[in-house]
Amino acid sequence: MPPFFRKPYKSEVTHFIEKLKTDKPTLEDEQRAGRALLWDKAIDRDAQQSWRQARVPQQPYVYQPKSR
Repeated sequence: MPPFFRKPYKSEVTHFIEKLKTDKPTLEDEQRAGRALLWDKAIDRDAQQSWRQARVPQQPYVYQPKSR
């Protein structure tokens, strides 16, 4: 049988995801909304720079007192 007559392979996971998307068409929009809650945030570069400048360096082992 020539290769152009074969159906392309789809894994079980691909079939599951396709079925999930057809059963619940709002899934991708819900995922985007959930991602926007935690990850898609505007970064305040000025605040980030001031936090870096205000950072106090930590000693290698926190619980050991400093030697005099």
